[in-house]
Amino acid sequence: MVSSRHTVPDSSTLAGWFKSSHSGGDQGECLEVADGHTTVPVRDSKCANGPALLFSTGGWSAFVAAVKQGDLSS
Repeated sequence: MVSSRHTVPDSSTLAGWFKSSHSGGDQGECLEVADGHTTVPVRDSKCANGPALLFSTGGWSAFVAAVKQGDLSS
């Protein structure tokens, strides 16, 4: 895996992971976000030892706002 300042190769090294209250049951399509860091780490909930992407707080806020507004097409 390519590592950069925007990723963490093993996300289990970070604390504070939580799933959104909007995540449903065992559908297996959930992301987790870690609280309490200078960046916003995001990982696949099915792979706790896998990589995490690191977003700036502004970038993450803009992404969440776009999702809530329906600005992203699937």
